Amino acid sequence: MKYPSPRRCDCTENLHGHKVADPYRWMEDPDGEETKKYVDEQNSITMPYLEKCCVKKVFHETLVDLFNFPKHGCPFKRGEKFYYNYNSGLQNQYVLYQQDKPGDVGEVFLDPNTFSEDGTVSVGSKSFSKDGQILAYTVSVSGSDWKTIKFMRSDTKEELDDVLHDVKFSCLSWTHDHKGLFYNRYPKASTKDLGTETNSNIHQKLYYHKLGTPQEEDILCLELPDQPHWMPGCEVSDCGSLLLVYISKGCEPVHKLWVHELPDMGLPQQFNFTKIADHFDGEYNFITNKERVLYFMTNLQADRYKLISINLDSPSQDKWEDIIPEKKSVLEWAACVRGDLLVTCYMEDCVNKLYIHKLETGVLVQEVSLPPGSVVGYSGRVQDSFIYFKFMSFINPGVIYYMDLSKGDQNFTAEIFKETEIKGFDSADYVTKQIFFTSKDGTKVPMFVTHNKDLVLDGKNPTLMYGYGGFNISLSPSYSCSRMIFIKYLGGIFVEVNMRGGGEYGNDWHHAGSLANKQNVFDDFISAGEELCRLNYTSPPKLAIEGGSNGGLLVAACANQRPDLFGAVICHVGVLDMYRFQKFTIGHAWMTEFGDPEKAEEWEWLRKYSPLHNIPEKGVYPATLLLTGDHDDRVVPLHSLKFIATLQHTLGAENPHPLLIRVDTKSGHGAGKPTAKRLLETADCYAFIADQLGATWRQ
Repeated sequence: MKYPSPRRCDCTENLHGHKVADPYRWMEDPDGEETKKYVDEQNSITMPYLEKCCVKKVFHETLVDLFNFPKHGCPFKRGEKFYYNYNSGLQNQYVLYQQDKPGDVGEVFLDPNTFSEDGTVSVGSKSFSKDGQILAYTVSVSGSDWKTIKFMRSDTKEELDDVLHDVKFSCLSWTHDHKGLFYNRYPKASTKDLGTETNSNIHQKLYYHKLGTPQEEDILCLELPDQPHWMPGCEVSDCGSLLLVYISKGCEPVHKLWVHELPDMGLPQQFNFTKIADHFDGEYNFITNKERVLYFMTNLQADRYKLISINLDSPSQDKWEDIIPEKKSVLEWAACVRGDLLVTCYMEDCVNKLYIHKLETGVLVQEVSLPPGSVVGYSGRVQDSFIYFKFMSFINPGVIYYMDLSKGDQNFTAEIFKETEIKGFDSADYVTKQIFFTSKDGTKVPMFVTHNKDLVLDGKNPTLMYGYGGFNISLSPSYSCSRMIFIKYLGGIFVEVNMRGGGEYGNDWHHAGSLANKQNVFDDFISAGEELCRLNYTSPPKLAIEGGSNGGLLVAACANQRPDLFGAVICHVGVLDMYRFQKFTIGHAWMTEFGDPEKAEEWEWLRKYSPLHNIPEKGVYPATLLLTGDHDDRVVPLHSLKFIATLQHTLGAENPHPLLIRVDTKSGHGAGKPTAKRLLETADCYAFIADQLGATWRQ
């Protein structure tokens, strides 16, 4: 295969005493004509190659057919109306429906599919005013993290004139007088085509917008000019009389907690915050409040989180009280319902457990019985006397349950409200096993293995291993049409690895895979692959790996370190240049996870595994497909472009396997990507995997 031959410039720099070449530095300019030409050259090779893959057509047709089923979100109440998100099957974007009560035929309330012909304009966050009369929602174009905030009335569906720009990573929190909301914005972006710029996102500020006024008159509530990387978010308490401000400096789950009184449930004349927690040593997720007593979920001195109360009349830390102490399992989230009950969701060996407690004492009321899997959706607030939650697993496409909590204090029953059915799918035909394997340093690490129940362990099964391993993010069982097609029609095995770096076992598990310990994540993933081969599930030529974002870093680093172990690599929007990631868009926030390349000691951590700088100089590299989007302003495309250029230059001439990149247009990091694009991209990935692993279609 003949690859492009992009210009190699003589860019070098001295990093902590080491001379480092960066011959493709010019690819960091996404708007440069040379970069655009290079992208076109790569796509002109990749797209025809993928189109010719044996199962591409049948996989895509089957995926479109099986993905075409109704998808429901949990109903939630705002004001006097109920709402739910719904997709009839193949709609590019979910539609928000309004109804008088759950079970009624709803009517379309907000349909993003009408915003653009190709579905590339999407809706993100939504927030109703306290009385449910006004909806604020964010709109994104082409998958960019940049948002526009718009407003509409719930009774007439009339769109208001108010429009807020320059918004990214924003809260949306209404004052309870219904007059306006708090939100975040950055200084005006420097490009007309938002989403393609690479400028660092700094100096985020907290504003208040009053309905009916121009954005130029919005009130600046908080700025931190001496700390350009810090980000101030906020929410209004359930009683409406308190503003809770959270100040973070990166992606580590810690932040400051400041509080301000809101007179008459509106905006104060000036802001003088009470600093409840003014150090970056804990995270505080607000649950509810009873007058001056606030309830938080925190990891302060609790690696697996606990629930505490803070009395604002005596807010010093030595006066805080534990309501639900830390347990062996991880407290993932908690919500107050009915004013006096807590719903808690724990992760126990990577599956979810749901419990109900008394709010003020933490006393356990009951466990909600669930099979092994995940709670992937929830609704129920302090003023509600009911909850809805959605359950899912690798072989269960989803069940929404309803619980009436209006009477009594125990023996509440979870009733099926809506069950997902997919034609031709019978969960009894498949099995999921959890296997604990031993990593390089002796740590026990779990993985889930899903396959046909009649699988033969002969070492010849095409296998796809997926992982993330970072940012305290936990992977839990979830259903995927594409993965089930891989299992059913290609005889495949799907494996999800719960490595260190994630949050599956709390902060200790996370920290064991971050900063100086990042190599543990790669060791865990490699050990998982070795274990699958040892157990005769598969063998290296039949083993593919896949990951996105931090997971893209994972699979690229593992391919560099153990190219002999894998037959194919799918790397979505990966963080691949670990020497310069902090210089672009929101990359500076990841230094809490990876380290600061400008500090010599921390650069040494990165130097050992940075995918761009550790490509083997010789040998056979596994078949590789990188994927990125031209509007990815989270992990900007330059990471993938520089990596594939270096990989092709170093190994391409002699490598027997394809080394390709697929650059999508009008596409970002992943959020908001229309269904049509998702299905095409997914079919390309699995067609590539099938070709490289020698998997054949079986009807």
